[in-house]
Amino acid sequence: MSFRVDVLTLFPGLIEHYAQDTILGRAAERGVWELRTHDLRDETDDAHRSVDDTPFGGGAGMVLRAEPIVRTVERVTDLPRPLIAVTPSGTPFTQATARRLASGSGISILCGRYEGFDQRALDMVVDEEISLGDFVLAGGELAALCITEAVVRLLPGALGNDASPDEESFADGLLEYPQYTKPAEFRGLSVPEVLRAGDHARVDRWRRAQALRRTQERRPDMWAQYAMSVEDEKALREFPASDA
Repeated sequence: MSFRVDVLTLFPGLIEHYAQDTILGRAAERGVWELRTHDLRDETDDAHRSVDDTPFGGGAGMVLRAEPIVRTVERVTDLPRPLIAVTPSGTPFTQATARRLASGSGISILCGRYEGFDQRALDMVVDEEISLGDFVLAGGELAALCITEAVVRLLPGALGNDASPDEESFADGLLEYPQYTKPAEFRGLSVPEVLRAGDHARVDRWRRAQALRRTQERRPDMWAQYAMSVEDEKALREFPASDA
């Protein structure tokens, strides 16, 4: 059985079009995963298919009502769990989160709009809340796509090389090392000689040194959590910053 992602949204077309035209689409064709979308407006009961209303207590904007959300969850009896709501107040999304979610059989994502959700919907049917970062979007669709892609690309068979995620940023607590391709020289800038010499063990050590130094310089928050090994220290000594 393939991994399944269900997205509860007011704009199913946004999710479907992106999923068809990217690496997600190719992975779906290979049977790695399956996407299902659910339009929250299908569970409304008025002529205007209204899903929002004014907030109790006053305030700007509109709030997504609990009824269409809860009814959608009740209608889709085989909804994959966990059901995740994307909210600015959720737990920050990380690569570790993506790996955790990819280890299951599927996930469901609830996309918000307007000023957010009636809290009762979150309390009644949502398993966890996730945030992409300290910023606010107009809706949850972009966040849902980010989560979906980050998770699906970790599934076996999703990428051309299943080892690819093992060498990317955040895979082992570090940012990824810099990458180069042909030509060897471009407008006076050359590819580091170590990458052209054919010594693969030395290349590995150079890449490790660059990943260590890049993380230290650019992400001190990550660096503070990282414990260097003896091999890491050797790599940094072998390739000092002046040789990067």
